[in-house]
Amino acid sequence: MLYSILIYGTDADIANLSKAEEEHLIGQHMVVQGKLAAERKLGPVVRLHPSTTAMTLRKGPEAYIIDGPFAETKEQLLGFYVVDCATQEEALEAARAIGGACTSRALEVRPISWFQLTDSIDHTKATVRVEPKPA
Repeated sequence: MLYSILIYGTDADIANLSKAEEEHLIGQHMVVQGKLAAERKLGPVVRLHPSTTAMTLRKGPEAYIIDGPFAETKEQLLGFYVVDCATQEEALEAARAIGGACTSRALEVRPISWFQLTDSIDHTKATVRVEPKPA
């Protein structure tokens, strides 16, 4: 089963790292990624740019775009891993390893599914099908 491991922290936590501290953390992530890859559990890994670079599309009678993150919060989504684990406990074990490689105080583990539009799309009635992760 696929799980997302969402990494939360503050933009300031990352911005305040020295170059040596950031390189050390990246090295720790590389070790965790190497272990997960060797176990054939590693999917995409994403590091998001600071929330100040975000833009939000708000929907209503007319859609509009605003600069900045979706909501004012103390913590922001800093990045995420996708892991393929047999059980939720395995996913939590991966999250513990990832948590040890970063300064984040919160990691959220959530099951996810792959999806894509079907090959023959009737643009007036787009359908979505859930597919297993490609081998």
